[in-house]
Amino acid sequence: MVSAVLKSPSESAPKRSFRQQMHLAREDAIVSAVNRLLAEKGFESMTVDEVAAEVGIAKASLYKHFPSKEDLAAAAMVRVMQRAQAFLDGLDTKRAPLDLLREVARWTMEVQLAGEMPSLPSENSSLRAALTTNKAYVDGLMDVSDRLGAWITAAQASGGLNAALPPIAVLYTLYARACDPVLGFLKGSGQYSNEQIIEMVLSTCFDGLKAR
Repeated sequence: MVSAVLKSPSESAPKRSFRQQMHLAREDAIVSAVNRLLAEKGFESMTVDEVAAEVGIAKASLYKHFPSKEDLAAAAMVRVMQRAQAFLDGLDTKRAPLDLLREVARWTMEVQLAGEMPSLPSENSSLRAALTTNKAYVDGLMDVSDRLGAWITAAQASGGLNAALPPIAVLYTLYARACDPVLGFLKGSGQYSNEQIIEMVLSTCFDGLKAR
């Protein structure tokens, strides 16, 4: 009989060298800087020089981690998808599907109002290519979309959402809340708190504008 030897995660996982740890720490700092600059300035206005200056490294060193501006943006979106997956993992899936969808929309708006949601152009072929060929991003997007899609169809079946709407249209509407300019306009007015802004946009998104 052969007995299996159980190892703890720390024993089974290969220990990273100091150089590897520094490499990962620098990449984390780069992605954090890119995330902030994309949220603040957008993809077109952000420059690689700004990212390098923010991290405190030479541009040549930055290119050793990420070979292009598009790859920098893709890395930031991978982090967003990882955050979204972690948020979904923490939700109580026994709740009503419509409630879960509202919580997701609320979270995306909270992230945007906190200045932590990258702003990317919808029409940019090189950026689109970088995103669609990034396996981590595509896998994360598919996972999030599948989970939201299941809640959308369940909410439509229960009467919580308009069943006449294509589920893909509802999904894209929810994704749009992550980059909704209305949030910035309302915040810029100085008349409302973040919570008030979120409640107003949630109402227009899920309840509509028509008086009942």
